[in-house]
Amino acid sequence: MNLAQDAQPQDGGNHDQRDDAWLVYDGDCPFCSRYVQYLRLRQAAGPVRLANAREGGPLVDELQRAGLDLDEGMVLKLGGRYYHGADCIHALALLSSGSGLFNRINARVFRSPQLSRVLYPVLRAGRNTALRLLGRTKIASPGCNHAKLAGASPEASDPPAR
Repeated sequence: MNLAQDAQPQDGGNHDQRDDAWLVYDGDCPFCSRYVQYLRLRQAAGPVRLANAREGGPLVDELQRAGLDLDEGMVLKLGGRYYHGADCIHALALLSSGSGLFNRINARVFRSPQLSRVLYPVLRAGRNTALRLLGRTKIASPGCNHAKLAGASPEASDPPAR
């Protein structure tokens, strides 16, 4: 599997790799939200925490610093590595439990890295069309404030005090 980017652990690597299991998705996209809701991962994957990219925060900032465009795809951070877009959906298919019709179909289709690369742009186009039809914006451009996009109050969008 091709990796989007290798991660450098923030704490020098002295942590349980399962603490690094995150899936960052677009919470305003109805397809993305349903996908993460129905996805069931095998126990071997450990707990995978979900993060809505629209809410911003340290993980979203980390992904942007790594050069990953969240408008171009979801990101799975697992075992100190980032899987972005087609690589993300392929990795999730490999980790899928196969429990339930949705997970069986997902696993069968996206276990192929080639098919993932072909189909992911179609899924992304569907996301972009749905956002446009619903009157929603894309997640962000570089330098954009995620808290404002998420509809937070002006106080919530101020940078944290250091």
